[in-house]
Amino acid sequence: MDRSSAVRVTLLDGFGLDLPGHGRRPPADELPRAAQRLVAHLCLSRRPTRTATAGHLWPDVPEVHAQGSLRSALWRLNKAAPGLIEVSGSALHLASEVRVDVRDLSDWAQRATAPPTGSEEVAMLDTALLGDLLPDWYDDWVLLERERLRELRMHALEAVAARLASLGRHWEALQAARAAVRAEPLRESAHRLLVSVHLAEGNVSEAVRAYELFRTMLEDELGVPPTEQMTRLVRHVPRVRRAMTAQRDPVRGGADVGGR
Repeated sequence: MDRSSAVRVTLLDGFGLDLPGHGRRPPADELPRAAQRLVAHLCLSRRPTRTATAGHLWPDVPEVHAQGSLRSALWRLNKAAPGLIEVSGSALHLASEVRVDVRDLSDWAQRATAPPTGSEEVAMLDTALLGDLLPDWYDDWVLLERERLRELRMHALEAVAARLASLGRHWEALQAARAAVRAEPLRESAHRLLVSVHLAEGNVSEAVRAYELFRTMLEDELGVPPTEQMTRLVRHVPRVRRAMTAQRDPVRGGADVGGR
């Protein structure tokens, strides 16, 4: 099947539904919120039962009312996007040809974190997959999945950066490390990768700059210094060594700086 003509659901950076021949239409104009929630839940689940789906989407009402709300959402959804949802016995699932950005992200992350075999291509993450899951939704099932996907993406970005660096593809490794830093500015492991790639490329000044930017940000935001594991990367650089000495012994450190 031509992937460009497939129905596509997007959940990263907000809900969207692309229907072949119609273009991307504002979901609020096409689907009631209940139908959007049903689609999103099925995108994040694997063949849930009708009962489980109703319980997740309408947890605060009696079961009979939740089942009625589910039937209403299914009816509205079938009118707006016929064939999007399939029913197999008591189970609900998306039609097999429907593409979902969250599933694309999971597939990429699985490839990125798999043990290298030496023959596979290392692919950077598509920028369309960098957004948060349904950022303005606050259902418990969304919040849990949002955190899981965030961690999955961060680990995969770091794995890709490390793999690219090991292959000598430093510019690409820097892009992956910077994507991880942008996504989680206070995540030290991402910053360590960034510094390590600069050092591997022989750019000591860039490594020190990246280290000091992180150290300043960490102290401003959390009031703590980088870990020993981070500091060890640049301890051999005289500029950093003098700064560390000044922090341990302000009087002596000040004299050393003044005497340069």
